[in-house]
Amino acid sequence: MMRRQILIVDDDPCVGDLLEELLTKEGYGALRAYSGTEALLLMEKARPDLVLLDRMLPGMQGDEVLRRMPKVPVIVLSARDEVEGKVNLLLDGAADYVTKPFDSRELLARIAVQLRAPSREGLAPVIEAGRLRLNEAGREAEFDGRALRLTRTEYAILKLLMQNPGRAIAKSVILEHISLDTPDCTDSSLKQHVSNLRRKLREAGCGDCIEAVWGVGFRLVAP
Repeated sequence: MMRRQILIVDDDPCVGDLLEELLTKEGYGALRAYSGTEALLLMEKARPDLVLLDRMLPGMQGDEVLRRMPKVPVIVLSARDEVEGKVNLLLDGAADYVTKPFDSRELLARIAVQLRAPSREGLAPVIEAGRLRLNEAGREAEFDGRALRLTRTEYAILKLLMQNPGRAIAKSVILEHISLDTPDCTDSSLKQHVSNLRRKLREAGCGDCIEAVWGVGFRLVAP
């Protein structure tokens, strides 16, 4: 049976080492990231089953990292225990909030609860366009059964195009529809996000299934 993978995002090596040792002893696999940017880059290549996210990180704070993370259970770890902060993080998508210093047994119990939570995947909408398939439960994308590792922005763009196969979608419409999920995507960066998405689709064998429509935007030619 494959070990459940947990991503530790904490810039304090001592805390990270403690968490890694704790998780390893419990039979989990541990991944490490020391900043929010590193965590998001890692999430493009790996899909952990759960994330332990420190709220106070260098550069990009944990609050912002949470909003940009793909859909995966996130337990926020923080020395700050004000109610308003906890409420905001939970409303922003955190699965749980644990105050530092934490009791190891309590943290392991909270992790176990999140990992055994019933999956909603069977109830989630599945979007299909040709041999492309999206499952919204875990923001999972695949082509011919092969998983596509997409960023949150790339996933949002592909989802919109798959919902409108063959139809040219204006850039302004794309930006309007994905702005809530991907605030990092702007008019100036949209072209690069689409370019990265097209490259990943080509590498998966999908060919040039996203076409640029001159003066309008982009459209999906269902492969």
